[in-house]
Amino acid sequence: MDILKSFHDLRVWQEAHAYVLEIYKTTKQFPSDEKFGLTSQLRRSAVSVASNIVEGFKRRGQDSVRFYTISEASLEESRYQVLLSKDLKYLPEEIFFNLEKRAIMIAKMLYKFKKTQF
Repeated sequence: MDILKSFHDLRVWQEAHAYVLEIYKTTKQFPSDEKFGLTSQLRRSAVSVASNIVEGFKRRGQDSVRFYTISEASLEESRYQVLLSKDLKYLPEEIFFNLEKRAIMIAKMLYKFKKTQF
């Protein structure tokens, strides 16, 4: 059995990090008047997903589970913001569906990973 030495070793973190990178790339195309609005909010919620996985990794027991739960909540927040971005026509349908698909995969991974922490 492999021992996880770093959060970098977590597959769920790797996927969350890729999601953040995709969000940053995508939001570069948003209107400039959204810089301090939806762009900032979406980036912040996506970063929170990966950041809370990292913080939970160094915690133990219920404390780690709390951070994974925060990560799940941030992921849901970002999913809504991606949907809003699509509805505002800032995102093409194809990019929306790719981000949504990735978010669902991360949500499933987080759920399973969180269950292993008990």
